[in-house]
Amino acid sequence: MQVPLLDLKAQYRAIKTEIDRAVAEVFESQYFILGPKVQSCEEKLAQYCRCPHAIGVSSGTDALLIALMVEGIGPGDEVITPPHSFFATAGCVARVGAKPVFVDVDPATFNLRPDLIEAAITPRTRAIIPVHLFGQMADMDPIMEIAARRKLIVIEDAAQALGSEYKGRRAGSIGHYGCFSFFPSKNLGAAGDAGLVTALDAERAEKLRVFRAHGSKPKYFHKVIGGNFRLDALQAAVVEAKLPHLDGWTAKRQENAARYNELFAKSGLVERKKISCPVEAPQRRHIYNQYIVRVERRDELQKHLTTAGIGNEIYYPVPFHLQECFAYLGGKAGDFPMSESAANTTLAIPVYPELTAAQQEYVVSTITGFYR
Repeated sequence: MQVPLLDLKAQYRAIKTEIDRAVAEVFESQYFILGPKVQSCEEKLAQYCRCPHAIGVSSGTDALLIALMVEGIGPGDEVITPPHSFFATAGCVARVGAKPVFVDVDPATFNLRPDLIEAAITPRTRAIIPVHLFGQMADMDPIMEIAARRKLIVIEDAAQALGSEYKGRRAGSIGHYGCFSFFPSKNLGAAGDAGLVTALDAERAEKLRVFRAHGSKPKYFHKVIGGNFRLDALQAAVVEAKLPHLDGWTAKRQENAARYNELFAKSGLVERKKISCPVEAPQRRHIYNQYIVRVERRDELQKHLTTAGIGNEIYYPVPFHLQECFAYLGGKAGDFPMSESAANTTLAIPVYPELTAAQQEYVVSTITGFYR
């Protein structure tokens, strides 16, 4: 049996008519840059995120970058963020000339630990970027309390968390900004690179719109230097066509996660401590953009699964403080033990909506066989 990590062809087959129609409408209009299709997509995403403003941008990476630029964060400034995430989280901080300051993650949820933030704050700290990793939101109340008290900007890295919730509030609706990715592998994916920034106030939203078009308003008049961060109309059309299906896909991901939890419990692997299933923190809506397990002999298991035709992925094998490009920060092994442990012991297995029960049973039986 073959079990891919993600089957985008199965998703496309189910909604092919809708996607093809949406794309054809853009070609008929020949309106490819911003315009009514992008505006319509933004309005629907703002409603979905329960946030007053949503601004389409060119990628999830550019979403983080433009939020930092709008706040004027740059050389001499520091930004607190976890060392266990996709590279863009810290990479964008460095790109604007600021210094990433790392704070370790919770061993259960892999999200930023609020209780460690205060000790990392200095007079140069300007912002906090909590990451809602794998589809579950960070513990936002204490993060926002610290930010308000210390007058810091909060940029939610919600690239993997569209539709996730914390105490009834959606990702991207709590911090000053929410940054989303529509990379094709995300729970809501475009047909290429695309992203979104949410904002709570109109002034920041307007600045985002100006900055995404080279800082131009009106056209050819530049008070600030922005970038080419515009969302293509074709990508907006694909995202908007998929959006009505998102909650159904999320329900299937949650169902698949629950089935995995049950199958792994029955296998005896959890009791034998060979595997740890994902932990859902209280008062969260986990969308399971990834299903991440902690396992013994992770690298050997990964090879075993690959040989058996089961897709898998390590998110992420090297924490930021140990990446070569951040050597100038002086990080060393042992600095952030929870992030290092996550990098060395976690593995993603298939959880996409179209996954069948039989495929999941094959995944679990294959893993069980490895530990016999």
